[in-house]
Amino acid sequence: MERIDFRDQISRNKRNSVFLLISISIVIVLLGYVISLAFDPGYFFVIMILAIIVSLLYTWIGYYNSDKMAISAVQAKLADKIKHRDLYRLVEGLTIASGIPMPRIYIMESPSINAFASGRNPKNAVICVTTGILEKLERRELEAVLAHEMGHIANYDIRFITLVTVMVGMIAIISQIFLRSLWFRGGNDKNSAIFIVIGIALAILAPIVVSLVQLSISRKREYTADATAVRFTRNPNGLIGALEKIKKENTPEKKVSKALAPLFFANPFKDLGSTHPPIEKRIEVLKRM
Repeated sequence: MERIDFRDQISRNKRNSVFLLISISIVIVLLGYVISLAFDPGYFFVIMILAIIVSLLYTWIGYYNSDKMAISAVQAKLADKIKHRDLYRLVEGLTIASGIPMPRIYIMESPSINAFASGRNPKNAVICVTTGILEKLERRELEAVLAHEMGHIANYDIRFITLVTVMVGMIAIISQIFLRSLWFRGGNDKNSAIFIVIGIALAILAPIVVSLVQLSISRKREYTADATAVRFTRNPNGLIGALEKIKKENTPEKKVSKALAPLFFANPFKDLGSTHPPIEKRIEVLKRM
């Protein structure tokens, strides 16, 4: 079995994420180009400006309040430094290994084995763990999961995913404005009619395609966080043990919205597997490190 260096794994997945981000940019340019051929170019610029303004306003609010929104959504409470002393010590040790500031730690009432990180940067980060993870994981397994979440923080994954969300939102808004504007357009120019048909096809397909790309980026960032956890702990066995326990349990979350699913260490829904790589594949990669 060929060995994988965690440093190579981190670099490869970051490159793949950037490549997928570029592919979303190409879709935006292609969609804009076709619309500019179907309509007056100036009209397209109006659409672009509106899409950018709406996307940025929507994402700006979410970006600067991502930690508060996520914690509020799952009704988590700040961890007690005395009651959860061991948890704090593990995170403190990982802050030394990672070189990033100490995140705020929250506890979420849930029997499942899970955790997530949020926040726009390391200085404003939070880590939330379930009561189930504290009860069911051994110390080294819990440390590995926390290292995974610290990896998300260190790699600025929330910032990266936010950028992707802006671009996906732009495409969705541009597509909607374009499709709705067809009701108000007159004229029977044959050439523009062809481009309108192409534009309609792109406007329908583009949001679907970029959503799939967005999910692919989410999966790549999970692999990167796994490799970063190995870099922090220098031992993949803890993370393998945690994933194997998650694989065996069947406790889907009931109070987590699907919008928060990509944040979690393990997919909180048994029927929505595309936000995370298959657990078997993650374990296989970790065993080769």
